[in-house]
Amino acid sequence: MGEPGGVAPEITIKAWRALKDSGLAFFVIAPPSIFGQDAPINVIDETFNASATFKNSLPVYPLDNQVNATAGVAAQENSAAVIKSIERAVRLALDGRASAVVTNPIQKSALSSAGFQFQGHTEFLADLTKNAPMENKRARGPVMMLAGPDLKTVPVTIHQSVRDACASLTTPIITHTAKVVHEALIADFGLECPRLAISGLNPHAGEEGMMGMEDGLIIAPAVDELQARGFKVIGPLPADTMFHEEARAKYDAAICMLHDQALIPAKTLAFHDAVNVTLGLPTIRTSPDHGTALGIAGTGAARADSLIAAIKLAADMAAMRRRFS
Repeated sequence: MGEPGGVAPEITIKAWRALKDSGLAFFVIAPPSIFGQDAPINVIDETFNASATFKNSLPVYPLDNQVNATAGVAAQENSAAVIKSIERAVRLALDGRASAVVTNPIQKSALSSAGFQFQGHTEFLADLTKNAPMENKRARGPVMMLAGPDLKTVPVTIHQSVRDACASLTTPIITHTAKVVHEALIADFGLECPRLAISGLNPHAGEEGMMGMEDGLIIAPAVDELQARGFKVIGPLPADTMFHEEARAKYDAAICMLHDQALIPAKTLAFHDAVNVTLGLPTIRTSPDHGTALGIAGTGAARADSLIAAIKLAADMAAMRRRFS
């Protein structure tokens, strides 16, 4: 469902219109009222009913919460419905009644003021699935990936200040992140022998200690350990030379130390097409790579490209997992 006062209702309808003739069906967990009269709605009581009328109407698996949505306003009183939508989606996926979860953007400030204890979707989904077994004993995340047509990036540290992120980096955290990414590239993306590039932390990857010691003391040992395990890994690499076209041809995913090291190049190359994927969960989860866009909510100007890409990628990942299960 996402934040009902943001662009989520609009881009969901636009995604349905774009995909209704594709044979790829999805349903929305939300109060039907948030869509107004902008699209024909089919209220379903079982998830398998979504496909039957998808061509002609948007399937909505209803919530009984009352939602009073005003475009451009993230109202705290709607937070219970937003949270319940996520919880129900995860439960349906864990029960096998949905192939994947695609999350519309949420307004974290509104949820936080209502007592939501998580930094965002990534951490919340990890908590909701923590007791569910991983397929084929895969390593557990959560690990965030930004996946675009030409670049996949993964931040080792996510929603932390730069100071805290640097302090939290350890060799085991880097190696574990790389293992989660490696397994996902095989099982979810169909790569037989993934190639990983690992960034440095400091300018010029530390310049042999002249610009910081973390690259040599923390990151290089992680690269050595991964190579010893048989992973195809290069690094630590200067982050400022990792993302031009020739460099990108040498790896399948870039693992970066800081949030912005990973997200800036990914969004620069594919702002409207990149997808936020959470790796290392028992369920598949994708999301648009943008926020709630309260400033343009209700204007009709929102683009659904990233949501459409997220739905398509979720379906592709589900099909790939079925191959490997």
